[in-house]
Amino acid sequence: MIVLKFGGTSVQNAAMMDRALDIAYNRINDAPILVASAMSKITDTLIKLSAAAADGDGDTAMALLEEIMKRHTSVAKEFLSGSCLEEATSRLDSYKQELHSLVKGVTLLKECSKRTLDTILAFGELLSTTLIAYRAKERGIPTELLDSRLFIRTDDNFTNAAPLLKEIRKLAKRYVKPLPGKLIVCQGFIGSTAEGVTTTLGRGGSDYSATLIGAAVGAFSVEIWTDVDGIMTTDPRVIPGARSIPEISYQEAAELAYFGAKVVHPSSIQPAIALKIPVWVKNTHNPDHPGTVILSDVESRGLRAIAAKKSITLINVVSSRMLNAYGFLSKIFSIFEKYRTPVDLIATSEVSVTMSVDNTSRLKEITHELQQYGEVDIRRNRAILCLVGKNIWDEGEWFIRTFTALRSIPVKLISYGGSHINLSLVVDEENCEEAIRCLHREFFEK
Repeated sequence: MIVLKFGGTSVQNAAMMDRALDIAYNRINDAPILVASAMSKITDTLIKLSAAAADGDGDTAMALLEEIMKRHTSVAKEFLSGSCLEEATSRLDSYKQELHSLVKGVTLLKECSKRTLDTILAFGELLSTTLIAYRAKERGIPTELLDSRLFIRTDDNFTNAAPLLKEIRKLAKRYVKPLPGKLIVCQGFIGSTAEGVTTTLGRGGSDYSATLIGAAVGAFSVEIWTDVDGIMTTDPRVIPGARSIPEISYQEAAELAYFGAKVVHPSSIQPAIALKIPVWVKNTHNPDHPGTVILSDVESRGLRAIAAKKSITLINVVSSRMLNAYGFLSKIFSIFEKYRTPVDLIATSEVSVTMSVDNTSRLKEITHELQQYGEVDIRRNRAILCLVGKNIWDEGEWFIRTFTALRSIPVKLISYGGSHINLSLVVDEENCEEAIRCLHREFFEK
């Protein structure tokens, strides 16, 4: 069994859906499970639709709904015919009616809860997989269209639900039955609670869905199909000459994903680690390129890659009470836990602690509670640079080369990860891309 996940740009139109099906059909004897995202930009449009409805602007919300449906029906008419077109159109119309009712209700109430938002967002994947499955049937590929909400069981933390792994394994055995010669098509990103309420795994969660399914069914491989040639030495939009990395360890990939490498979702690595399932990252536009394989362990070869995470906020707490105080940091972090706000980096001294966060939705409340422990200083518009390389940071040479390359760029915070595979630096966001260029030139272009 193999899981093939296709992101939004890989299913953005009829031609790309056909390309995804070409890739899946070439693996038909491996009992493929095709996991698809919503078509590109559809999730964003659904968010705008929900916001307009919550503001009471029903006209704008309905116009956006028509725009979404027009795009999908246009694709259906482009590559479907006969009974496949008729059945797909009927399913699309049914989804349109459900969405229409939801939007009408939100508009009347002028409120869109996270629970309702998840129900609305799920339609992006339900619509795209309808088109893919019926196109596969039209091409003569034996195909089963599954609703991922049947077996991706989660908690009820709507918009960022946590998967319940034991339940997923149990439900997958009941509902997901891959066979050589048959294609299964299902949705990424979405799941449901034990009560059957729709949830989502957070933005980019389709990667997570793919590895959750792969682990649940015991797949021999998971392939994440995107729009670049695997995991790169850095963002190719910043460095056009960035190179793909042939192989990388789970640990290195997880660090890169968490600190800004958008090729894989940060959480997606975890389900594969336990079962040592290889995760491939490949390019839908260039399917013959080998891409990158993520393995349980890979021989270290120096610095592997540079990732960047923008829109970072630094929170500095200065307090003389830190001196010789037990439990001070636990009190600080209990506040972040209370407001479900992860801390990326931390640096401490005798009288201060500095933390970086990228989620500032509860910053006002966090700042207010931190002030009981000391003076709080907030610095916005920062960026984290993450340099990943296994077993290299114990050698002084790498630090010297790093800070020599960045000699003209002020570094605001330094954090050396306990994993001994990453060095993280905080710089002003306006200096981020220049810092990447300096580091890439030093480590990959000599």
